[in-house]
Amino acid sequence: MLQCLPGGPMVGKQDIQAQVGRILVSHTLHSSESLCKLLRYLAQHALEQPGSSPKEYQIATEVFGRPEDFDPHQDSMVRVQVGRLRGKLAEYYSSEGEHDPIVVELPKGTYALTFQERPKETRTTATPAVPESARGAGRAPAQFRSIAALLALSLLLTAALAVTIDRLLLRRVAQAHSTPEPEPPPPVRIFWSGFLAGHDSPWVIFSNATFIGRPDSGMRYYNPKRDENLPTFDHYTGVGEVLAVHALDIVYRQLHQELRVKRGSLFSLDDAKNNDLIFLGSPSENLTLLEIPTTRDFSFEIMHCCSRQGNVEIVNHHPAPGEEQSYIATASNQPLTEDYAVIALVGGLKPSHSVLILAGTTTIGTQAAAEYVCDQNSLNELLRRLGVSAPTELKPFEGVIHVKVVKGVPVGSELVALHKIPG
Repeated sequence: MLQCLPGGPMVGKQDIQAQVGRILVSHTLHSSESLCKLLRYLAQHALEQPGSSPKEYQIATEVFGRPEDFDPHQDSMVRVQVGRLRGKLAEYYSSEGEHDPIVVELPKGTYALTFQERPKETRTTATPAVPESARGAGRAPAQFRSIAALLALSLLLTAALAVTIDRLLLRRVAQAHSTPEPEPPPPVRIFWSGFLAGHDSPWVIFSNATFIGRPDSGMRYYNPKRDENLPTFDHYTGVGEVLAVHALDIVYRQLHQELRVKRGSLFSLDDAKNNDLIFLGSPSENLTLLEIPTTRDFSFEIMHCCSRQGNVEIVNHHPAPGEEQSYIATASNQPLTEDYAVIALVGGLKPSHSVLILAGTTTIGTQAAAEYVCDQNSLNELLRRLGVSAPTELKPFEGVIHVKVVKGVPVGSELVALHKIPG
């Protein structure tokens, strides 16, 4: 059986199978079992049904084991995986497969593989330059002929060594880029599945409080009562928010999805109406949380008593047995050794959207909250206490974690309060 491309040569079935085999065992696809399964399936389909493209639904159910109710309009997993395979094929042929006899491609806009026989290349080796002293070697003394021969051999060896090093470096680069992202463990997939069903990636809204002043002359928080007519400065965020975005990005790469990031001052209600949202930072810094549906049982409030005046506490409006009525971090005039953070999954402005709130009373607590929902051990505990074993069972909840802090780094988190929120 031959495969024929428009305007291209005929390619035999056995040749195609051999070429696909080379790619499957290459460094480029090393340890990427999901992409290997996809390549095998698409190759078999191309050989058995030449000229036709498999459906997205077929790939999802037959390759990746998605259920029969899989909806490609709600789940972009197949498109993401096909895009990854397309990139890996290009990477393979730019490095270790640059001299392979058959080129396997996955054109954009289709799920059908194409096979093109590579034209045989005529390789020539340039004749090295011969020094003036070696010209007319037939008439020169034997010692000059020997010197000329050694010089020519040296040039050839130098060129060969350069080519070898170049190819070795290309292969090392290809190997470095081909390291696959590990597949997410079940607790991570269960918890995050609700944020993977939408057509668009969720927005991560990180806090950037409004300041008066400049870094070079001193800054303080904006006070609307006395600073109404002063220019504001909103270009800063906390280190915890930065590291929280990093933690979320790692998980989303494992899930083969992308995140969109926006600072709080640029957030609009249109974003809230049309997207899933992940908020990083408490309402005291992420003021946009005050404009959307937010937590019911736990709230951030400014303290107005004793030496803690001005500090932020998390108030528990419906304490369950064994829970505190409020949670307060280390006083602001002491080194931070403990913090508290809210982790809450609530409904969005539209029933089809969700909002995840990850908010500490300090920026370190926010970092800990994000890392908590990205860690399989923490999520195991959270899902166990919620009684969740499948993505469809995860419903709105609100919880508080206690965070231990050492030298500005969260080193441990414990879930100290958890409330299921009725729909």
